[in-house]
Amino acid sequence: MTGAGSKLKLKGNWDEAKGKLKQQYAQLTDEDLEYAEGQGDELIGRLQNKLGKAKQEVVKLLNDL
Repeated sequence: MTGAGSKLKLKGNWDEAKGKLKQQYAQLTDEDLEYAEGQGDELIGRLQNKLGKAKQEVVKLLNDL
């Protein structure tokens, strides 16, 4: 997948970002938001399933945090 919004670029404090996501999407759990370096695709997949959004939308959402 190429183009704008196709690359996950998490920056800053992940715990802070998780808090923002949980405020915005109450249905997300800590388990949904588990992230380890190099496991961005797994995180994106979980969020796609939970939020019903396309991969590009999820990547943009995470990059905009």
